[in-house]
Order: sequence, then structure tokens, then C-alpha cells
Amino acid sequence: MKTTTYIYLHGFASSPSSTKAQYLRDRFASLQINLNIPNLNQGDFSHLTLTRQLQQIETEFSPNASPVVVIGSSFGGLTAAWLAEKKFPIDRLILLAPAFNFSSEWLLKLGPEKLKQWQSEGYLSVYHYAEKQNLPLHYQFLEDLYQYPDQQLQRQIPTLIIHGIQDEVIPIQASRNYAATRPWVKLIELNSDHSLDNVLGEIWQEIQGFLEP
Repeated sequence: MKTTTYIYLHGFASSPSSTKAQYLRDRFASLQINLNIPNLNQGDFSHLTLTRQLQQIETEFSPNASPVVVIGSSFGGLTAAWLAEKKFPIDRLILLAPAFNFSSEWLLKLGPEKLKQWQSEGYLSVYHYAEKQNLPLHYQFLEDLYQYPDQQLQRQIPTLIIHGIQDEVIPIQASRNYAATRPWVKLIELNSDHSLDNVLGEIWQEIQGFLEP
């Protein structure tokens, strides 16, 4: 019998040392389960793209890969959903405030002038929470995202989405819309913001229930 592999994908401008990543690592460790948390920044946040993240995580799978459970937070959640769509041996998905409709939400917040400036100058200054400083992000990040429309995410894998109703980054409506047309998705709404840091215990309870055989 193959042992299940557990992978956690952190969010945009975050790191493996984020509050959620470390909390879940400790919870899984209490069950003698190793939670693999790759660093998606790869030492070069400025040239991050969804494609690069997918290529990086694909190296975590071998041709004889064991069943895999992928947990993704925010942009890591979007990455997890696309990994599953690529037919990797993923048994279950757990998405925490997944960044569906990400490019549209970001464009709304940026506005046309800042978007034009980003395109012409090539880089946009973005605050990186793990590095605690602003870092430049190349315009290719946005161009790359256009290759990944949410509508194409249709693989029927048992999926748990946990989203805060006060989310100020990715409105909960994005997850509601996603779950509404995909009966294999279970959406849990919690009284929290995008970080979900105040409901970690509830998240762990939901994850345990979802993963029970």
C-alpha cells in the first residue's frame, strides 16, 4: 500500500515560514505525517509566474508517485487547482482562500494607470510579506496568468475550499462561483479575512474531517 504524500503550497509574496504553513506542518507532525512545504519564491520572486510554480511542483512527483494531497493557500491554491487539472496523481485538494479570478481582482485594484506603468517599465513594486520589503515583480507574471482561465478547471477531484467571508484580497464570491458549478467541491465559509489566521483551529478540524477515509 502506497503512503500518501502531503504538499503545502504557500501564497503569493509569502514563504514556507508563514503562520498557516507552520501551523499545519505542526498539526500533521503530531500525526506522524510529513507536510512537504516547498519554497515557491525560488530565490527569485521578481520572475515568479504560475507556470514556474507548476514546473517546480511537478518535480515533486515521480512516475510512480504515491497518492497526493495538495493544500494550497491563496495563489498556492490556484497553483494546486492547476496541478490537479494537469492529471497528476492528486487524490484530494484543500484550497485556503484560493486566488480564483486573480488577474481580474488585481487589475481592479491596480487601475489602468498603474497597469500601463507596469507594462511600460517591466516591473511593479510589490510588498513581500516574508521578506518584509518591497520587491520588483516582472510584468510576465500577469501575462502568464492569462493562459490559465478558471473556467478550464474541471477535473473532478474531491476538493475542500475554506474561505473567509471578510476576505479583502480575494472576495469570497470567487469561491462561491467556483463551487456553484462544480458538485465535487465543498465550500466552508468562516468569519475571517484573507489570512485566515484567526480560524486555524477550525481549518484543522475541517481538514481532518475531509481527509478521513
